[in-house]
Amino acid sequence: MIKFKYVILYVEDVESAMNFYQNTFDAEIKFITPEKDYGELITGETTLSFASVVLAASNIKKGFLLSKTEAKPFGIELGFVTDNVEALVEKAIKNGAVLYEDITVKPWGQKTAYIKDPNNYLVEICTEIQ
Repeated sequence: MIKFKYVILYVEDVESAMNFYQNTFDAEIKFITPEKDYGELITGETTLSFASVVLAASNIKKGFLLSKTEAKPFGIELGFVTDNVEALVEKAIKNGAVLYEDITVKPWGQKTAYIKDPNNYLVEICTEIQ
């Protein structure tokens, strides 16, 4: 059996990144290491995890691109579903996110918006696809 279990975002400050997702999306902290260089949030079946750039570099010897706030976000997104896109976008911005694409309604009726989290990762906030 194969199961998609987690996504890890590489960030400078693990605790701060976790606090943004906990405070914005009501994600529960599963754990954080005493060194605060790795942590996990419970977000359903798939865990949203964070590793410090230093820890990630010790595991990925060939290197990786860093998510920089002055650059466009990577071509990947995290998606959070809600019944109230407007309220969640507003909450995210109050917690330090930046609006990247304003709220729109797709031809199939889904409401979507895009923010950049404080670490420049792209996050879609949307309603369920009907």
